[in-house]
Amino acid sequence: MRIQSLLVSLVALGASVALGQQPMPTQATALKTVDVIQARERNAALMKTYSWNERFELLKNGQVKDTKVEVVTYLPNGQLQKTVLSNQHAPLPGGFFRRRIAENEEKDMKKYLEGLHKLLDEYTLPTGGAVFNFLTTAQITPPGPGGLATVAGQNVVVPGDSLTIWINAATKQTARVSVNTVFQGDNVQLTATFHTLPSGLTYSNYATVEIPAKQIELLVQNFDYVQN
Repeated sequence: MRIQSLLVSLVALGASVALGQQPMPTQATALKTVDVIQARERNAALMKTYSWNERFELLKNGQVKDTKVEVVTYLPNGQLQKTVLSNQHAPLPGGFFRRRIAENEEKDMKKYLEGLHKLLDEYTLPTGGAVFNFLTTAQITPPGPGGLATVAGQNVVVPGDSLTIWINAATKQTARVSVNTVFQGDNVQLTATFHTLPSGLTYSNYATVEIPAKQIELLVQNFDYVQN
């Protein structure tokens, strides 16, 4: 599940929202939408000059089912390339029938996570219209004692969902993102923290996706960023 590629599009929102301001007039929102798109493009272009390590872990019922570490880089044509460094998969049970059941469960899990990724991808606000709609209705809260302001919206993709972005008021950088939504009747929570390098690149250094009804947890860590 490509959590990292899903999250990088969110980092531009924090740098482009006027802190302390409640929902903006239409003209101001349109200008901010352009700012978000431009900031997103700059960060994405800078990201393509880096290589890094990504660690993915899948837990089911509190037990680790899959752990994978990959080197991530961009090819000259702009395509993302991942090279596996290690891949530890929980062994399937013995016995023909038990093994067959476990294999079918894995296929169902893969299909479920692929569908979930498509839903979560909508929270990157992939179009100018989506960014505009979010900024039009989002509530902006001034910084608290920790120096973080928040930009929060509801009913962003599906009824009753929420998207909240915490922004460092001093640096205007995105510090944290939280998504609460529903997929196939299951409550899903995505939480991610972000880090900004001296070069200006902002990336998600740690992210979790929790699905309590299925007792599934996904953990993603990105680290060791090196500019090519």
